[in-house]
Amino acid sequence: MRILSVVGTRPQLIKAAALFPVLRSRHDEVFVDTGQHWDDAMAGDFFGELGLPKPDHALGIGGGTAAEQVGRMLPAIATILAAERPDAVLVYGDTNSTLSGALAAVTAGIPVAHVEAGLRSFDRRMPEETNRILTDHVSRWLFAPTPMAVANLSAEGIRDGVVLTGDVMQDLAARVAGEIRDGTAALPPIAERLGLDLTPGRYLFATIHRAENRTAEAIRAWAAILAAAARPDRPVILALHPGTRSALESSRVTLPAEVCVVGPQGYRSTLALQLNAAAVLTDSGGVQRESAWLGVPCLVLRGSTEWVEAVEASGGAMVVVGLDRDRAAAELERLAPAESAHELARARVASLALQPAGAAAAIVAALEGGA
Repeated sequence: MRILSVVGTRPQLIKAAALFPVLRSRHDEVFVDTGQHWDDAMAGDFFGELGLPKPDHALGIGGGTAAEQVGRMLPAIATILAAERPDAVLVYGDTNSTLSGALAAVTAGIPVAHVEAGLRSFDRRMPEETNRILTDHVSRWLFAPTPMAVANLSAEGIRDGVVLTGDVMQDLAARVAGEIRDGTAALPPIAERLGLDLTPGRYLFATIHRAENRTAEAIRAWAAILAAAARPDRPVILALHPGTRSALESSRVTLPAEVCVVGPQGYRSTLALQLNAAAVLTDSGGVQRESAWLGVPCLVLRGSTEWVEAVEASGGAMVVVGLDRDRAAAELERLAPAESAHELARARVASLALQPAGAAAAIVAALEGGA
């Protein structure tokens, strides 16, 4: 088969890196990068780190509103489809790049394959929710990572072409887990690069990037959560998306010195920072899942999550706290008490044995079988 894959953001590059070795070993892939995450800090360095090939088409479409991005991506992808004539278009997740690739394909009469189909937060205020719903309803293959995702699709009348594959991100995390655990990409080089003391269990790791957490009200709320969590002997390492950093600066909200703001980190560095943290605070679905696989306590800084099963399977170690400072403080004290967090982190690192989900192989098999 000739398959055209559309990516544009860091999470999509991670998913593509898990799938492309299996896909390219058996099929002809055309790789399109829309440039939705357009700078090296957000995406550029990921290509080299993840061993991804250079894109066959790099569109450089970043910045602007969601409508502006989709309006520019659609004709650009349509032109590529006319030239490349693929048998299918593969899209990942729930971004503007996902929606643009799906709409361009279905308009051209080319079947769509959607990785991470069926996820629902049931919050239509999130642009990601609209993107994933629209993409699912035009897709020929729907690769669902969880049983609940399958159930969500069924509830919307989508049953044909649905395949329960597991999570491709788990495949990649399992591939690098050994080197993260054993130190090849663990804390010492990261600590030196950031100029921070990253003793396992004696810091917190946070990421914030979603659009709803860039309003002035939301920034004040999550800044208060991080300020309350941070202490001189247990700082918060906040890896901040450039858009969120800009919104933070515009809001004139000041974070305390114990909240150390750093740029987006590489894939292995992010996993290592999570694994060795006392706990993770995030609004990222990807980081949420990674923390679950790594066994790290996680506070989800959103009102809802599409990864409900990760919360339910965590045994209370993952909690959706929204932007409630008091609840976040109470859950953090329960999940990562200062007196034992160091030993808990050391034990977690020593026992890490992450297994792949087999999602990449399941996806390629489904494409070949015409499921």
